[in-house]
Amino acid sequence: MENLFSKSDKAYGFSIYLLYKTENLIEMNRIFIFAILVGLAFTACKSKKEMAQSPYTTDPATQPKVFTVPTASTQETVKKEEPKIAEKEPVATRKEQISFTSQVDKDQNEVNTFFVIIGSFSQLDNAKNYRETLLNQGFTPIILHSETGYYRVCVNSYQAESDARTRIAQIRQSYPQYSDVWLLIKN
Repeated sequence: MENLFSKSDKAYGFSIYLLYKTENLIEMNRIFIFAILVGLAFTACKSKKEMAQSPYTTDPATQPKVFTVPTASTQETVKKEEPKIAEKEPVATRKEQISFTSQVDKDQNEVNTFFVIIGSFSQLDNAKNYRETLLNQGFTPIILHSETGYYRVCVNSYQAESDARTRIAQIRQSYPQYSDVWLLIKN
């Protein structure tokens, strides 16, 4: 029998066959990748929440524990932790040249070196408003103008640093909202 196809026809047919198989493989790969992505999407979104384990939560099925009150003979003395004293907290300090915004304040406080600062403002009006707020709370604030350009609201001034630090501790203890009170040392 005679060959119906020449060698070039066979090569052409084979290349068509390979092209067809390659396209089928690419399509199959696309389907396979799509199936994997869909599978991951459905399995990855599940949350695996478990009940929180805590020594403070109890199972309602279990019986509550019964506690007994210790007698005087078995009672141990328990030391309570002392509350943190504000004096032990560090106090921020800055040395600055200052001027008084009021002559009356200058006459009363010029001899003092240590100033307890409770607020700083870049605008004098804001410092005056804050001063009014502090007056309503029982403070006697004065306003100082710092070399840095800020207006410092001072609630007390002292000649001794220890007195100023004691006052800072008192303010921190009595007025927690003013825990950022600091010490200005006049240059």
